[in-house]
This record gives sequence, structure tokens and C-alpha cells, in this order.
Amino acid sequence: MTCVLGLDIGTTSTIGFLLRLPGEVLGVVSRPVTLSSPHAGWAEEDPAQWWANVGAITHELIDSIGIDPTEIAAIGVTGMLPAVVLLDADGRVLRPSIQQSDGRCGAEVAELRAEKDEAAFIKKAGNGINQQLVTAKLRWIARHEPDIFARIATVFGSYDYVNWRLTGERAVEQNWALEAGFVDVSRHEIDDELVAWARIPRSAVPRKTASHEIMGHVSPEGAAATGLAAGTPVIGGAADMIASALGAGVTRTGDILLKFGGAVDILVATDQVKPDPRLYLDYHLIPGLYMPNGCMATGGSGLNWFVRNFAGGEADAAARAGLSLHQHLDRLAATRPAGADGLTILPYFLGEKTPIHDPAARGVIDGLTLSHDIGHLWRALLESYAYAGAHHVEVLRDMGHAATRVMVSDGGSNSRVWMQIVADVLGQPVHRLKGHPGSSLGAAWTAAVGVGLADWAGISRFVSEDEVIEPNLANTKTYRAGYARYRDLYRRLSAPAGKAKA
Repeated sequence: MTCVLGLDIGTTSTIGFLLRLPGEVLGVVSRPVTLSSPHAGWAEEDPAQWWANVGAITHELIDSIGIDPTEIAAIGVTGMLPAVVLLDADGRVLRPSIQQSDGRCGAEVAELRAEKDEAAFIKKAGNGINQQLVTAKLRWIARHEPDIFARIATVFGSYDYVNWRLTGERAVEQNWALEAGFVDVSRHEIDDELVAWARIPRSAVPRKTASHEIMGHVSPEGAAATGLAAGTPVIGGAADMIASALGAGVTRTGDILLKFGGAVDILVATDQVKPDPRLYLDYHLIPGLYMPNGCMATGGSGLNWFVRNFAGGEADAAARAGLSLHQHLDRLAATRPAGADGLTILPYFLGEKTPIHDPAARGVIDGLTLSHDIGHLWRALLESYAYAGAHHVEVLRDMGHAATRVMVSDGGSNSRVWMQIVADVLGQPVHRLKGHPGSSLGAAWTAAVGVGLADWAGISRFVSEDEVIEPNLANTKTYRAGYARYRDLYRRLSAPAGKAKA
């Protein structure tokens, strides 16, 4: 039999997905990942943990299914974007990765904006000057960790790092390079001037690969660590949200995907390049298409933080009902009214990325009284991410991307309560997908395309519509006012004293 392997280097877990072509899922295995936030706004992870997870996952898949590793024809790796992994000249990791949700570099963003005309930068690089840029993060390291900065020999992302560990080859996938701020979108090439702006040598950024291009083959060292067969092709890889969107079938104008993972992503497909500083621009996995998108700094990671720190008192009640804490809190939230009795939360726990691009933003609980309980707080937290999604949909509409069909995927979409809130806030049906295992499916299928074993259209066989969640129009009216309060709360709190933000 012929198989392909997809690996997802996610914010909260590492996932392996083994597929027998043309369409049989043989196994899915995951391992948790530790997200560290040692200071306000920081988000870091240990690349060694990703690699250890990959080894454990591949061994388990191969052993539990009982396949010969030579039956795996290709490997695709996806991951969060754009994490920053730094190597020295000897291939040692210099520090924990700086994650895509990290918000420490506000001063550096301001510095970059003062140095360069943002309109000209957006026209050339396709993305705005914001905390997502790898250049801003490198400027922060140069300022605060100069000894580390001086030893940088390689800069790349999470799945680029895993590809390197698998193959010994250093490369950056096209969307990491684009969101890093290193690609001239008119030429689709890494630009020397853009790299120089980060104050690193050009040699520190490896060659750029297309997502479905074979970037290398599993080395003897990679084989020993993972149980995979030496010589197995490894393709360039994919940004996790783009891989997830491919699996969801987002290829038509008007389709919008809300991906509820460790962060919440919002994605559309288009054949037009329309850079907008409020959102990001990426390449679609299908050549010739693009994918404007937004990404919140948190999502499932924010919910997990709340559960770890505030929901311990509900553990016994959840156990008695045979539910996880998340499921138990959902049940409580379902009995609280829309609008959570006047409670409003801003979910800016790591600052916020799109569409406000404010690393100094902070999480806020507004309107809290003694009449509120943990069910109200959980409902308000779910509502906050729905409001943030509505903000993105509003921006996309401004850009000419009207939402004719809204699809939802990944782990958070399994919460019926949360998805009903999303439908009510948006005021339109939400299409929940069935059979979508997340980004790892897109990674595996891209690997199959890369070695000529499949075409792009074939991925549609894996995902179908599970349920259409219709909005409760009475709640939609309530949420219209709630959304206005949500937007106004940020404007008031972020404005200089005595002056409200527009």
C-alpha cells in the first residue's frame, strides 16, 4: 500500500496523521506541547519538544498500525506561522522559539514604522508592519539578547525546523518567508533588502521552497530518531491555517473558514493580491491562488488558560457528569443568557494580532458583579472570540470579500455551544465540517501532490458538512449591541487619556 504522513507542529499539540491513498485514514496520534509565557505578552516553546513529539508519534503510528516505513511515500509538515527558530553555526538552537502569538516587540514595530513608509512596504512585501514580522522579533533579540543575536546562523520556522531535523536540509517554506516580511510579492522571491532590514546576513535565511516542492529526503539521522525510512521525500510544508483551509475546501470566492485551534484563524481564497495592513496575505496551497487571512493571538489557548487557573472547583461536578471540564463549562454557559448578563471580555491575553495589531492590548473582564458565576464567565469568553471573528468578517467585507458561506473547523468547532454563539453573533448560518482532522490532513495531501500521487481536488473526499447551525435571530439582536460594546471597550481603554480612538 502507498501512504503519506502529515505532521502538524501546533501551538498546543503535535499531531501525526497517516493516510493510505487514495482515501483511508490509518491513524491519528497527538502529543501535548507546552506554551510558555514567562513575561506579559511573551509566547515561547521548546523546539526540542516538537522533535521529541515527532519521534514518539511516528514510532507509535508505524508500530500500532504495523506498516513497513518504506510504504510511506512522502511526508508533509505543517505548523504555526511564523514562529522564529534560531540556530548557530553548529546547528544548535540558540533560544526557545518566539511564537507567532508573541507580543513583546511593540517598541521594535514602532521603530520599523518610523524607518520606512508603510504603504511602500505593504506594496512590496504584501503585509503590513506589525508584530508578526520576523524582522521585528529579530530587532528585539538584537536589543535585549545581543550575545544570541551575534551567533545567529539560521532563521526559520517551526515546520522548517522539523524538516531540517528530518532531512538535514535547511529551507524556508514560501508562506513563512512571506509573513516573515522577506518576500517581494511581485517577484515571489526573497528580497535582499527586506532581509537586510532585519540586520542579519542574507545567508541566515535559507532557500525558499514551494509548499508542494520536495525540499529533501529523510536522512539516516532522521530515520534513526523517527523510525521512518531513510530517503523518504519530505515536501516544503505548509502554514497550519492554510493547510486546514485546503482540507476544508476553501477555494471559492465567498467561502470563509474560521479555524478554532490554539489560536483562531479566519481565511478566504482569492486570485487577487489585495494587501491590507489589518490582515495578512499568504499563498494558497493551490498555485495561482492567495489567501488573505487573520489570526488572533489566542483561541483554544485562552480557553485552556482559563480552565487551568479558574475551573478547578468544577472538577468534581464535571467528573460526576462524565464530562471534561471544557464540556462541563459549555453546559453551564448554555444555561446563561446571550450577552452573559452584561459581562464583556476582551480576549487579548497575549496582546492581539489581527485586525488591531496591538501588542500592548490586554485581556479585560468588564461588567463583573457578584451576580455572575463561572458559567457567565465561560459564556462571555466564548462570546469574546465570536466578537473577534465578527470583527474580522467586517474587515474582509470592507476588502471586498463578502461572506456567503461560513465554515468552521478544528477542535473548537466540536463545541456546539460555542458554534451556536458564533452563528448568533454573525447572524448567518455556520457550516460545521465532518471528517476534518485539522491541518495535518492538508499537510499529508500536499505531500501526496508533491510526489505526484494525487491532485488538489482529491482532498474533497475527506471532509463533508456535518451540520448547519442556524442563528437564533433573537440572540443576534442581543449580540449586535454586545458587539458594539466589545468594539467600544477596546477603543476606550486603548485611547490616550481624554481621547477616544476611532
